[in-house]
Amino acid sequence: MEPEGSPSRPMIDEIHSNGGINLCDGDGDGDVDDEPSIDDSTTTTTNNRRIISSGEQLDVEAYGGLYQGRTKIMRLLFIAESCEGNPAMRLEALRMAHDEIKKGENTQLYREVVQKIDGKLGSNYDMDSTWCDSVDRRADQKKEKLENELNAYRTNLIKESIRMGYNDFGDFYYAHGALGDAFKSYVRTRDYCTTSKHIIHMCLSAILVSIEMGQFTHVTSYVSKAEQSPEALDPITAAKLRCAAGLAHLEAKKYKLAARKFLETGSELGSHYNEVIAPQDVATYGGLCALASFDRAELKSKVIDNVNFRNFLELVPEVRELINDFYSSHYASCLDYLGNLKANLLLDIHLHDHVETLYDQIRNKALIQYTHPFVSVDLQMMANAFKTSVAGLEKELEALITDDQIQARIDSHNKILYARHADQRNATFQRVLQTGNEFDQDVRSMLLRANLIKHEYNLRAARKH
Repeated sequence: MEPEGSPSRPMIDEIHSNGGINLCDGDGDGDVDDEPSIDDSTTTTTNNRRIISSGEQLDVEAYGGLYQGRTKIMRLLFIAESCEGNPAMRLEALRMAHDEIKKGENTQLYREVVQKIDGKLGSNYDMDSTWCDSVDRRADQKKEKLENELNAYRTNLIKESIRMGYNDFGDFYYAHGALGDAFKSYVRTRDYCTTSKHIIHMCLSAILVSIEMGQFTHVTSYVSKAEQSPEALDPITAAKLRCAAGLAHLEAKKYKLAARKFLETGSELGSHYNEVIAPQDVATYGGLCALASFDRAELKSKVIDNVNFRNFLELVPEVRELINDFYSSHYASCLDYLGNLKANLLLDIHLHDHVETLYDQIRNKALIQYTHPFVSVDLQMMANAFKTSVAGLEKELEALITDDQIQARIDSHNKILYARHADQRNATFQRVLQTGNEFDQDVRSMLLRANLIKHEYNLRAARKH
């Protein structure tokens, strides 16, 4: 590889042993610097970097402890479905889901989980028909009571009582897994809301159910409606709305918009929204979406220098380190972190469909960033930095060149990538000539105007008329 400054070969070998390209881009702006230089700290920081072990298996109990309510159950069931090849993890997830369901009133979901356990966890996890019958009987009684109360409220035309009645119905249906009916009940409270706080409460309830149903168009709609009452939004509620909006954009594969929402989420969120999302998820979703969609300057200003988001990143050191490694051009380390995170990310109920796409976009950005400062790149060195074969690297580069994301050509015989940099000298001369012409025109216009004013030309023309 030969950068534009043509430093000595030992310097190049050293920079590639660290998987970096800082040789010609000392200021980190992606442009080629006049004099190549190597940061003295490069080798020491690499040597002191935490050794990355093989991907650790997800601690299901610790993971489940981050959430509460229905989302905890659904996340555990998703893990169980995704771990068919790991019976121990699957049964652990089903056990925790079973225990969580027994704290609530959703007998239908309970029956499904017991069927999946299939007696593999002992007699304590067999079908408890007595519990199911008892819960169903209490549910029928409670529903009848709620209907009678709501009818009485309607007769008396007390708006606040009617609102509370529909809200209670929404809570009842949600607890029993009837998400469609819960959504309808929550939305019906809209006509009886008398304050901004009532509207926001209705929106948050509708958002919660919509996320569980996977209806993210409703999520976006009710986030917008809630944000129309900014005077009633406290920091925690604002953080919840940004998280919900981020999930909706993530589901729509609008990764840049998703990243912005997660990055704007206030640290006040804490564990106040763990019925939907944990603060660790904010760091992971926001960090990966930012890496996949932000340019270098945005990554620095909106992620690395973002004091608020740093609080979330501290909860997930792996994501923090891979972002820093990516920005510092330590691609080997960055790809190691990504590789180790992948198995667990595929078990995430919201992120699993996007992992491959995000990883491809992050890798492509790394390839583009790697090649940008150089006139020529040795493909063997680059393949080593990205832990791939030369043939595989060529295919990746060919795709990027075809998509016009890298301006270069490949010498397949000598295994060298040659950049097609524009003629900087000619471009500079052209800009100078253009600037000179514009200056000449401006001066002529100023002189003409001065002469017109001097000879009172406009006043004479006005007098003739």
